[in-house]
Amino acid sequence: MIDSKQIIAILDAVIKKIDVEKDFLTQLDNEIGDGDHGINLSRGFKSVEEKLPALADKDIGAILKSVGTQLVSTVGGASGPLYGTAFMKAGNVCKGKFTLTDEEFVQAFNAAVEGIKMRGKSVEGEKTMLDALCPAYKALKDGIDGGKTLLQSLNDAVNAALEGVEYTKTIIATKGRAAYLNERSIGHQDPGATSALFILQMAAEVLKEG
Repeated sequence: MIDSKQIIAILDAVIKKIDVEKDFLTQLDNEIGDGDHGINLSRGFKSVEEKLPALADKDIGAILKSVGTQLVSTVGGASGPLYGTAFMKAGNVCKGKFTLTDEEFVQAFNAAVEGIKMRGKSVEGEKTMLDALCPAYKALKDGIDGGKTLLQSLNDAVNAALEGVEYTKTIIATKGRAAYLNERSIGHQDPGATSALFILQMAAEVLKEG
């Protein structure tokens, strides 16, 4: 079970984490992309931070949809529409809910991942954030289906995402600017997969702290 207050706490933790890691994410993007992933994402989440106080009494669906709308409107490049869509699709699943069962949390996560696939016209294995998020979703669902707690399952998802980030170093990019590098994209980890990992890490950390 997770409630709206925990969702707000996760978002607050994500905002801080992305701000801390913005230079690292930008460095990763400098190597294979436009060199703006960290800067853009930090700007977007900073704008979300300004909205959080007004969202404190809202249901989870409204919170997530507001975050998604804000990211779409403030984050440049591909990551804004992708992350924005993810939050909005998850928000649709959570409409009117102030608490989510573990199964509903899994459904919201799946909606987010499917939204990214749809918006980016992408699948796992193309050196994108999906290479972290798809295995993370599978680990999360398998954990909940297997009777694990949400925190245990989320920890499994974080570990799967970490493996996914490592996997991106071994494959050729076929989406975005990185695709122009062809074989030269091998050896570099995907910045989108990395930021997705950071978001999952913060969710697990907040749940661990209770």
